Amino acid sequence: MQLSTVSLYAEEMMRLSDSNTLAEALSECLDGFENEDAYRISAEVMRRRERSGWRRVGRKIGFTNRSIYEQYKVDQPMFGYMWDRTVTDAAAPDGVYTGEAPSLTYRLDDDNVKGTLSLAGLSQPLIEPEIVFGLKETPKLGDPIHEILECIDWIGHGFEIVQCHFPGWRFNIADCIADGGLHGRYIIGPRFEITRGNEAELVEKLAMFDIELSCNGEPIRTGGGRLVLGSPLEALNYLMQVLAELPDHPPLQPGEIITTGTLTDAMPVQPGQTWSTRIEGLPPLEGFEITLT
Repeated sequence: MQLSTVSLYAEEMMRLSDSNTLAEALSECLDGFENEDAYRISAEVMRRRERSGWRRVGRKIGFTNRSIYEQYKVDQPMFGYMWDRTVTDAAAPDGVYTGEAPSLTYRLDDDNVKGTLSLAGLSQPLIEPEIVFGLKETPKLGDPIHEILECIDWIGHGFEIVQCHFPGWRFNIADCIADGGLHGRYIIGPRFEITRGNEAELVEKLAMFDIELSCNGEPIRTGGGRLVLGSPLEALNYLMQVLAELPDHPPLQPGEIITTGTLTDAMPVQPGQTWSTRIEGLPPLEGFEITLT
């Protein structure tokens, strides 16, 4: 794909996002549109956003949950960027994510963390409960999982609101990459710093914990860490492998947050709903609740 074409479609994807409008998938317009082309568009969007004053705070990994592949007609994960304008911190007084590692799990009302998130400006939004990592240092490609864990400062639980600018969520994986990895909003909820010396136990818990997703108090979906490429840590490992082949994209940096993909089916949302989770097997994370506006 020529540079002029990359620039043209980077501008188009930003227009769709900024104007909250839909258009035909790029794969329907461009013959032979592949992941390599899409990641070039993604990198150009990143550069343009940063030039306009957006601050990159992390990356989201999508389609790590293989149980939803048939539904969306995809067969592999992908990633996109998250920004200071798209990430909210439920524990911060003003909701702004600062990148600072908390020292404990946040609680409200002796129950679970609660937050509020706006759907304004999002296209065809869906909600996804996820595990999120705060990086302490850059993990090395090829490191075993327990050594990758040593590069993580804290582990948290949050909700991503994904969006899609193609009608009816019809696309291929390259379209998703070009569309910002389908990232809309992210709200970080409860989290905890890793206690050094118990990495082996934590590796096992990340792969085995269970989660229940509810809407307005009614349980509607279940899932767990095993659905995310076997473990959220494996999702991070996947991201490292992909980035090693993409020189246009910056390597992972200390302080970044990495979200690892939905633990259940993604569900459609609308303002006024309250979504909550119940986690078993990954203490001290027990649940998170948000109200959508």
